[in-house]
Amino acid sequence: MMYYYHYPYPLHPRPPVYSDYQYYHPLPRQYPQVDVKIFKKSIKSYRLLMNQGSILLDRLGDSDFDVKLMSAAQQGNKAEVDSLIKSIGLSVPVNTKFTPTGVTFELTVHTDQNAPMNCCTLKVQLQWGN
Repeated sequence: MMYYYHYPYPLHPRPPVYSDYQYYHPLPRQYPQVDVKIFKKSIKSYRLLMNQGSILLDRLGDSDFDVKLMSAAQQGNKAEVDSLIKSIGLSVPVNTKFTPTGVTFELTVHTDQNAPMNCCTLKVQLQWGN
């Protein structure tokens, strides 16, 4: 004897019909025209940061300067560390954080003097201990 079982749903989905065309192939989304002015300003500002970062690294490579910087950091003298970094004469603000194993310098710049937020940040992380 043969038994037949009736499935309450089709075994295979039905092929799409013309009225389902939008469901399977949505219309392309319209995007506004791109504006690259802010992006170009950011690129220009980041070039300045890279230049200032290079000056910072050159000064950090000076054998007398690095000893003074590491000694001040080892003693936890943040004011002296900030003073040493300020003595380099960089044209962008630098935020310095240090630990026994390394130091981080964050150089920031604004794209526009009227802009309240920084557009770009260059973070230089260097290891100086284990």
